[in-house]
Amino acid sequence: MQATDSDDTPKATPAIAYSSRALRRAERAFRCSPLRLKLLVDLRHHSIALQAMVDSRGIHNGYTRRPLSELGVEGELLWLITVGLLRREVDGQGITDSFRLTPLGRQLLQHWELAKHPDLTPRVQDHLYNAVSRWLRLPGWLSV
Repeated sequence: MQATDSDDTPKATPAIAYSSRALRRAERAFRCSPLRLKLLVDLRHHSIALQAMVDSRGIHNGYTRRPLSELGVEGELLWLITVGLLRREVDGQGITDSFRLTPLGRQLLQHWELAKHPDLTPRVQDHLYNAVSRWLRLPGWLSV
């Protein structure tokens, strides 16, 4: 049930408060990825299968900047899952090859859309910091 004001107009549900560090890390991860903003826009409305982002289909659909192999796309998407932007779609049979936005991803997308023309060009230090973060992350079996 949605909350209402005294005049019975619906109030927006408050967004989850993410730390500025988490927001910066997620934004940097996306800026450094070969993925385009259109992917996040489409993910807001529906899940997207991995195959829609592979090779020339990724470019044709406006999801990637360059052709990427299936393994390359999956690696990029898994990093965006790690930083909290995306999640895998789950059905009755288990995990699928489709992806969706998380609340953090929706929040960043809304921020970028309000900026009208967000500068998503990564700086050199963004690439370095992102690469070090990806390289130093703990494997799943070590992080408890």
